Amino acid sequence: MKILSNFLREDDGQDLVEYSLLLGFVCLASAALFISLGQGIGSVFSIGNVQISSAASAANAGGS
Repeated sequence: MKILSNFLREDDGQDLVEYSLLLGFVCLASAALFISLGQGIGSVFSIGNVQISSAASAANAGGS
């Protein structure tokens, strides 16, 4: 009975579980941030590509 009582009072692994959960939440939050950031950067490059293409077309049309 004393072994069971000592086992129930022991909390050595509690910190490891808490830090693991915290690390998991941080990983999920950073993954969500990187996904949305990647989409935003992709749209910036897409807009820049369109502007460069139109500027090149205008330069070719005006120089001919």
